[in-house]
Amino acid sequence: MDPDQKKKQFQVNTSRPESGATLKDCMRCGSCCEKGGPCMHKEDQMLIEKGRIPSKNLYTLRQGEQAHDNVKGCLVAVASDIIKIKGRQGSWTCIFFDDRQKACTIYNDRPLECRKLKCWDTGELEQMYNRSRPTRKDLLATVEGLWELVEDHQQRCDYGKIEKLIKNLDGPKKDQAQKELIEIIQYDAEIRKLVVEKGGLDSAMLDFIFGRPLTRTLPGFGIKFRQEGKKTIVTPK
Repeated sequence: MDPDQKKKQFQVNTSRPESGATLKDCMRCGSCCEKGGPCMHKEDQMLIEKGRIPSKNLYTLRQGEQAHDNVKGCLVAVASDIIKIKGRQGSWTCIFFDDRQKACTIYNDRPLECRKLKCWDTGELEQMYNRSRPTRKDLLATVEGLWELVEDHQQRCDYGKIEKLIKNLDGPKKDQAQKELIEIIQYDAEIRKLVVEKGGLDSAMLDFIFGRPLTRTLPGFGIKFRQEGKKTIVTPK
């Protein structure tokens, strides 16, 4: 992808400048914030640990999950955890963006990517975009009992394993592949239910602790679900 195409990933509407704005000023149109919340970097870790950015407002893209890379401009398999700020329900718009004021409600505690982003020159952001990202282990390893659950979930719901099973849905091993996929999907749903009902965990934190539910992410891998009575059927799209 050429540099001009890369820059389009971050372009904003420049038709509404504030008084005195130049081509190198942020015009507070909100386009950047409406395209999704930023990724967290290790420089932002203290904001999370001190509750300036609450964990319930975060979600995790897990290793192997398909995600849009804003610099490359395409879908890629995530190499390691990417922790992001959630969008508002039903949209990509950052949960901390105030539509009416066209302003960030945590501006003084905004993450590093927000500080580095200049829509008219994305070079600085592109250079640091994939660097120095914290993982869930950095944030959860000291929480007694919880990290062990996260590790077990990551192992049992590994996207590499899931991709192999999906490939087998079209072959002679399709029945076994479907059985194993359903077991993984059911485990993913049950562990989320368990930590809320038995562990008292705020359900808003589930997408941060365990990543997004497989029922939301697996359609991106080219499969679909249907129910036949109480039975779940998994098939290629």
